[in-house]
Order: sequence, then structure tokens, then C-alpha cells
Amino acid sequence: MSGYHVAIVGATGAVGTELLRLLEARRFPVRQLTLLASERSAGKRLTFAGESVPVQALAAEAFRGVEIAFFSAGASRSRAFAPIAVQAGVLVIDNSSAFRMEPDVPLVIPEINSEALRQHRGIIANPNCSTIIMLMALEPLRRLSPIRRIVVSTYQSASGAGAQAMQELLDSTRAFLQGEPFTPQVLPHPYAFNLFSHNSPIGEDGYNEEERKMILETRKIWGDPTIQVMPTCVRVPVLRAHSESIVVELAERPSLEQIYAAYRDFPGVRLVDDRERNHFPMPLEASGRDEVLVGRIRYDVSAPNGVALFACGDQLLKGAALNALQIAELLTR
Repeated sequence: MSGYHVAIVGATGAVGTELLRLLEARRFPVRQLTLLASERSAGKRLTFAGESVPVQALAAEAFRGVEIAFFSAGASRSRAFAPIAVQAGVLVIDNSSAFRMEPDVPLVIPEINSEALRQHRGIIANPNCSTIIMLMALEPLRRLSPIRRIVVSTYQSASGAGAQAMQELLDSTRAFLQGEPFTPQVLPHPYAFNLFSHNSPIGEDGYNEEERKMILETRKIWGDPTIQVMPTCVRVPVLRAHSESIVVELAERPSLEQIYAAYRDFPGVRLVDDRERNHFPMPLEASGRDEVLVGRIRYDVSAPNGVALFACGDQLLKGAALNALQIAELLTR
């Protein structure tokens, strides 16, 4: 039989369920499917291609015969089980932060640096969702002129913190509207009608972990250790699409016509820039879409070579599951 034996680690999570749907929707050649999750989820059944597939507990022996494994169960499980899978002959595409900055692990956005895939040694890292959306939004500009500095503010959705955070947003919003008390269990602060600094640890330099990821991953993916990145990451009460306000300093500033043309021609990006109707990228319209929406493009009046824009992308799709599957598609052509 043709096709691959595919495993999804973290199959019952928000990204895992999107991967399952995408494997079917994009007709990835799956010969056999193994769904893996925690002991708590073992025994559940998920539907793939009209068939009910059981979820198994994650264990070393589960990788026997598997050819491609998508990991989306957190960094600690990736560190524990990805090397075991590789030793069993599995190609691992990892959605966690576990291996992203390892020098011998490619960190890949297919539209930007697919050539890095040639150097993999069994593990390929999926970048952070905020980094993917930002670099997809900036790559067309970078191809017109080198980018020297990026200032980015993110508006990050609940999906980035997982399915439980999405449910907490729904539950807390319902409680707020009904005038009932609600105590957060997943996120550190009230979520309904509120926003707060990204819920990741803050270092001595004042930057949180999410912001450090955007800095370091950008330099690795673009192969440019000199690029300056100044991020501020914020959690907002949106279910599943991240938004980013981005200002860049270029070596030379192209015309707006050149910039618009670059975005229209770039795969994986959709230009949404209607000044007359005041219609620009919105997370509601980005949710469920494969493309990153880019618009609100204008010159930065405070800097001679500055350009400002706004971008939205579905965190579960291009920010996670879709990017991982695109990597697999490239490797199995």
C-alpha cells in the first residue's frame, strides 16, 4: 500500500485536532494513523477519513513502524520522546520550543527557508506561532530591501495557550455578561474583556519568553544574527487568530506600489488593504484561513526608511498545524 504511517503526539489538543483535520483535507498520503496523547485521553476515539481511530497513551513502543510523527504535546514530552522516535527511524516535526534553537535542527517556514530542510537529522522544528505570522508578513518586504530593525506588538489569542484557555475565554465571557464571579484556572488574569502581558516567564532583562522566541527565531530563520527585533507580546480575548502591529526599518524604502505588488505575489499571504472602506486584517476574518492577512501598509513618518503594517494569522493553522504539515508535504514529494 502507498502512503505513510503517521503519528500525531498530542492528538486531542487544539493543534493535534487541527492536524488531524488537515491531513484529511489536504489529502496527505496516510497509510496508517497512530494517535497519541496522555493517559487521561487514552481510549478516546477520533474520526479520520470516515473511520474511528483510538487514542493511545504516549509510550516509546508506540513509534514502532511509524514514519512521520507530528509532535504537539509540549516541550517536556518532545524532549523525552522525540529522540526515541528518531532512534526508531521516525521523521519528527516538532511544534514545541524544545529543539528550535538547537544548531543542528532546522527551524522552518516553507515559504521562507525550505532549503534548511536538507540539513535535518531526524527532527525539524516548527517555529513559534508569533514568529511565523510576523515573518510571513515581512518576507515580501525583505525581498525588496534588507530589514535592519523590527518593532512588533502582538495581540495573541487564547488558542496559543491551548484548548483549555479557549474554553476559559468562553466561560469567563459568559460569566461576565451574566454578572457572575469567575476565577481563572488556566491563565493568570481575568480574560473576558481584558488583555495582559503574555503569560510566559519574564527574565532579568524584562523580556518574557515569548518575546525572546521572536528575537532568536527570527535571527535563525533569516540567517541574520544582526537583525534587531523589539517585541511586546500581549494576550487578548480573541479565540484563535493572532494579530501583530509591525514597524520595520529597511535599508532602502521601496514605493508603495512595489510593496503592494510584492504582497500580492507572495504565496501564503493575502493582501487586505482597503483604505476607502477602512477594511484591514482582522482576527475574525483570519480565523480558519490558511493565509496570513496583511494590510494597513503605510510609510513610517518618524523614520526615513520605515514601513508599518498590520497582520493577522490563524494561530492553529499557519501558526502551528498547517506549517508543520507543509513541511511534511515538502519532504514527501
